[in-house]
Amino acid sequence: MGRNHLRAIKASDQVQVVAIAEPAVAARTALESTGLPLHADLESMLSAGGLDGVLVCVPSTMHLDTVKRLVVAKLPILCEKPVGITAEQAFLAARLTAHASVPLQVGFWRRFVPALKRLRERIAAGELGEIYLVACYQWDGAPPGEYFRTHSGGIFVDMGVHEFDQTRWLTGQEFGDISALASGVAAEPWPGDPESAQALCVLSGGSSALVSLGRRFPLGDVCKVEVFGTRNADECRFLWPPTADDTFFEALKVQAESFAAY
Repeated sequence: MGRNHLRAIKASDQVQVVAIAEPAVAARTALESTGLPLHADLESMLSAGGLDGVLVCVPSTMHLDTVKRLVVAKLPILCEKPVGITAEQAFLAARLTAHASVPLQVGFWRRFVPALKRLRERIAAGELGEIYLVACYQWDGAPPGEYFRTHSGGIFVDMGVHEFDQTRWLTGQEFGDISALASGVAAEPWPGDPESAQALCVLSGGSSALVSLGRRFPLGDVCKVEVFGTRNADECRFLWPPTADDTFFEALKVQAESFAAY
């Protein structure tokens, strides 16, 4: 994910990457072509100084510890999702940063997708009427590697966190009761991270929500949302071939610019 952020920010004229911390020797060597100062660890990069903020895109199991170190350094934080692999970790990160008055932004890049922003405006304006159902889908073209899957927190924490945030942001409603079902066990190489999972949820305003996740889809990485209301319905395929990459990298860029402008 770090390489994706690097590519996105490179296209910005408002924010600039000035240093990278990468402990893996092979990955650090591959980054030499960027011409940026490279550090073997976070401490080295912090000691070098010259930073206005830090983008955290380490494995999810390391997010909280990294946030703790940056709180001590008093540096604004843009942390990849999830900010913690449990609810307790996420709440702790929020409390620590708030107590220290350190800005913390979580990388929910979908909030910066124009099509989703328009859908949110339509819902808020009442154009769809009372919302019956919000159905969110995220299916990847192929599963990530073993290391990632064993350090990501599982399919709902790794992938589904986007759908849960997206639903709350679109509707202004909170989640209540949730029922979930996992499938694809025959192709599941690691316990606790199924290849597909679905959740049916009740929202605080009386709406229902469906979250559908999968790690194997023949068209590649895709995301869409459907909203059904009493007056109208809308469908937004905001990450779909052939324009998926353009949407993704533009959203990452605008997200970084929003963070830098805070």
